[in-house]
Amino acid sequence: MKIVDVLATPGFTGFYFDDQKAIKMGAEHDGMFYIGKPVTEGFKEIRVAGESISVLLILEDGQVAHGDCAAVQYSGAGGRDPLFLAKDFIPVIEGEIKEKLVGRELTSFKELAEEFDHLKIDGKRLHTAIRYGVTQALLDAVAKARKITMAEVVKDEYNTGVEIKRIPIFTQSGDDRYLNADKMIIKKADVLPHGLFNNVEEKTGKEGEKLRDYVIWLRDRILDKRSDESYNPTFHIDVYGTIGDFTNNDVEYMTKYLKTLEEAAKPFKLRIEGPMDMGNKEDQIRVLAELTKSLDDNGIHVELVADEWCNTYEDCVDFAKAKAGHMIQIKTPDLGGINNTIEAILMCNREGVLSYCGGTCNETSRSAEVIVNCSMAAGATQQLAKPGMGVDEGFMLVNNEMERVVRLAQRNKK
Repeated sequence: MKIVDVLATPGFTGFYFDDQKAIKMGAEHDGMFYIGKPVTEGFKEIRVAGESISVLLILEDGQVAHGDCAAVQYSGAGGRDPLFLAKDFIPVIEGEIKEKLVGRELTSFKELAEEFDHLKIDGKRLHTAIRYGVTQALLDAVAKARKITMAEVVKDEYNTGVEIKRIPIFTQSGDDRYLNADKMIIKKADVLPHGLFNNVEEKTGKEGEKLRDYVIWLRDRILDKRSDESYNPTFHIDVYGTIGDFTNNDVEYMTKYLKTLEEAAKPFKLRIEGPMDMGNKEDQIRVLAELTKSLDDNGIHVELVADEWCNTYEDCVDFAKAKAGHMIQIKTPDLGGINNTIEAILMCNREGVLSYCGGTCNETSRSAEVIVNCSMAAGATQQLAKPGMGVDEGFMLVNNEMERVVRLAQRNKK
């Protein structure tokens, strides 16, 4: 089966692009808007509508495979590629990339993905968002050519040895951490609620008391509202380094505080994402590894999740090998080609570290569906519900794709 044409269409994502630097400099909210001038190159406003590009591969039998190019909410920040605007990149896809895709035989996803993930035009690698979308489309195309699911392609080509089954879904609340938690409880989300605890004074508390109170509220809310006692979700809360902020990154202090959170969460398991932010990768790995060991040595069963300074595939490897965290977040668009996401999950499995197939609220329904196939086939510990911050939509998209893939893979075994 060959690719006979390539089309690119503009679209929206499930959230927004935000100028992180301007926000950190003090830009204030006005409803959904931010007040002030942008400071990051490419932004005309501090918050702009998230944009995507659908890459459509026309196959010789008339089938159409597609993937979506998308970038994270804080594009252009922290060394990331620049703001991803459709008008700037559609000509690239329908130009040089199309020339290299048309006529290609769909024999191996892995080989094609590696080629286009490392492709250079004018001496530069493609924008991470393009690599993300093109490799999604290639996986879909190979699956269509073989008339199997994308998950089965991944399982076969990477020899994962994993049973294709539903994996736990992690839902994120944004700032609406009470009402959205109720939605999660009603839907019986496996992992919840993210929480967005990104400010010490307003959210976490100067001694962590506000975060602890929220954990107690969430525990009591589930015990009171769950429809049956078999519903025992895992708590996963992202604190954006704020525990380190009020403890001055003292490992002993953080250990004692996390013990209080463990007690507050019981009988539920607790994960804490990004407990500290040391300002650079080397120190982040060192302190996170020290805290991970301290929790283990003291019999504290809170699981730490690596987030800050863990962005690329190489970063995931470095954190995992150093045992800096019990779980690694794999930020799928930042890794470029989805082949890197697959490899990162498999690497975590080999290293004995939990794998969180994450991403961003600023993706699309299509990128979510394709990534679900990858995370299931590679055996990720959990999958982020995405895109958006509304809970219901992202949970629906990810859950329903999982159920479809499981059923189809079962049928294809017969």
